Amino acid sequence: MPSLLIFIPLFGIVILNLPFGKAMRNAAFWFALAVFIVQIVLAITHQPIFWGNEIEQMDAFFRVNFSVDQLSFVMLLCIGLVSLTSLLVMRDTIFDINERFKFINLLMLASMGMSGIVMVTDIFTMYIFLEITAIASFILIAFEKDVYALEGAFKYMVLSALASVLILAATAILLLGAGSASFTAIADAIHRTDNNLIAVAMGLFVCGLLIKGGMVPFHGWLPDAYGAASPAVSVLLAGIVTKAAGIYTLIRALNSILGFDANIKALLLALGTISILVGAFAAIGQKDFKRMLAYSSISQTGYIVLGFGCATPLAIAGAVFHLFNHSIFKSLLFVNSAAVETRLGSTDMDRAGGLAQKMPITGFTSVIGALSAAGIPPLSGFWSKIIIVVALWQAGHTWYAATAIMASIITLAYLLAMQRKVFFGKLALGLEDIEEARLGIRAASVMLAAIIIGFGVLFPSAYAIFIAPIGEMFIK
Repeated sequence: MPSLLIFIPLFGIVILNLPFGKAMRNAAFWFALAVFIVQIVLAITHQPIFWGNEIEQMDAFFRVNFSVDQLSFVMLLCIGLVSLTSLLVMRDTIFDINERFKFINLLMLASMGMSGIVMVTDIFTMYIFLEITAIASFILIAFEKDVYALEGAFKYMVLSALASVLILAATAILLLGAGSASFTAIADAIHRTDNNLIAVAMGLFVCGLLIKGGMVPFHGWLPDAYGAASPAVSVLLAGIVTKAAGIYTLIRALNSILGFDANIKALLLALGTISILVGAFAAIGQKDFKRMLAYSSISQTGYIVLGFGCATPLAIAGAVFHLFNHSIFKSLLFVNSAAVETRLGSTDMDRAGGLAQKMPITGFTSVIGALSAAGIPPLSGFWSKIIIVVALWQAGHTWYAATAIMASIITLAYLLAMQRKVFFGKLALGLEDIEEARLGIRAASVMLAAIIIGFGVLFPSAYAIFIAPIGEMFIK
């Protein structure tokens, strides 16, 4: 039954686009809302009636295998939460009913693609769902059709197309070499023979995923896409798309196919550290709210890769927890940027100042998101970062641990500077009549802030139930 997370949204899109007129356009929001809430509930509760049948065959000629584990549940929860957040932000930033309807269709398509990515067990089907996600994301970036949105979408399209070529070429080579596209068959072929062609194919596959994940040195498209996209799309891209399409697929492929040998660990540690530093230092000099958050995302993603590069049970558990935390606190910060953009008409931080006086909910939740991103206790971001640092230290990677701590200090510095420029201090001239964000944006920000505080305060229970088992799952 996991396939229902794919087919119900797809069937809904088909039904909603039948020529029933305005009624279906009005129903689209509530249908999408119900789909995302149900996915969140199913991911949290692990209902055996729904998840019990792990492998589902479509027909005799075309088989799609869906399998879920603890990591899949975390990812499906992130997809549901971020998609719900994007939907709420859309409601307060897009007012034309036809434009809303188009957005909702694309949002459900992207969510469906990401859900497929985290449940499939072969690289060809993974590629198909990656392309579904990429196409929907490309159209969403260009949704507002202005010159900056089209530029950002074009850069994303070009690099995503390059990544797709690499992934598809690798898939073809692996299929020929292993006789099957399944993770298990490819892993057996790699470990059974010393076929250099298969090794090259895996290298192409990994490079393609690094591009889709926006990792350094393939990160050039990411700030432009995040900055140019509409507020609701920025939430979706930063919150989950790059992690589902790039980071998750990279880690799943490495774990299921190559394994975490010494060379893989060294590569991940280097990539993670470079991304942490490049993203953090690049964020310091940004004057645009969304571009600063985009570079911050590159840095925070580096922590996830760094944890997987350490590859101890504790480090992997910390990396997965940070993946979840980053989805939440980065979505929250982009929701706050949406609140500022809708009221100020710009994301230029130099034009803001003292907004917390007029937008107290936005100001308060922004502080929560920023402190969590910087790893300040007792918020949830602190726990995932400290787990990664402790795991690196225990494994003898003291330099990497020290780098992670230093980057957190830099993160705190530029996020506090953002808070001072945008929300604190004297109210800027001309902003005397500004109002708090609309209800949907406020609801999204309060929901995400509550999750950050809740997971931080209840960390021992949340960690033991949802996160710790994942660390052992990756160590073979």
